[in-house]
Amino acid sequence: MTKADIVSKIAASNDINLNKKDVAAVVDGFLEEIRKALYNDQHVEIRRFGTFKVVVRKRRIARNPHTGAAVTVPQRKVPVFKPSRLVKNKVAE
Repeated sequence: MTKADIVSKIAASNDINLNKKDVAAVVDGFLEEIRKALYNDQHVEIRRFGTFKVVVRKRRIARNPHTGAAVTVPQRKVPVFKPSRLVKNKVAE
């Protein structure tokens, strides 16, 4: 599902009295705020959906699959999403 699909489904909903252009602006604004929070190392918790946050992956030794040589992977920050228990259970059904 793409962002355009999400916008279309929301705009087609009988509960929402907005056109696609307005819905797209809201979705874009929502995603931009999540991006800004992650850029600033903040976490975003959306109840009954999940949490977006930045975690620090430790420095580690990995192997080059072609040569087998040891390679040092530096410490880095990565964005992660942790789904809520409700979402995990629904997906598992």
